[in-house]
Amino acid sequence: MYLIELALKLSPLPLSVQRKELEDAKKLYQSIKQSLNNGDPKLLEISCEQIEDKKIAVLISEVLAVQMYEKTSVVGTRRPGFSFEQ
Repeated sequence: MYLIELALKLSPLPLSVQRKELEDAKKLYQSIKQSLNNGDPKLLEISCEQIEDKKIAVLISEVLAVQMYEKTSVVGTRRPGFSFEQ
């Protein structure tokens, strides 16, 4: 299972979506990166793989960062990305 997280302006919690396959996660990650680079589309809509009608839409201008990582079941591991915690 792979997670794609979006860090939003003025939001302490990221938005995240899951993808089962690495290739699907990579495609979504690249798509979001391209949208951030181009500023187009203005509204980014991402759907859930498990529940067809579950979707999230976010203004691309409010996205600060995107990251992709593999979800593990190991307890006590640190989250990927940048952190002030030691």
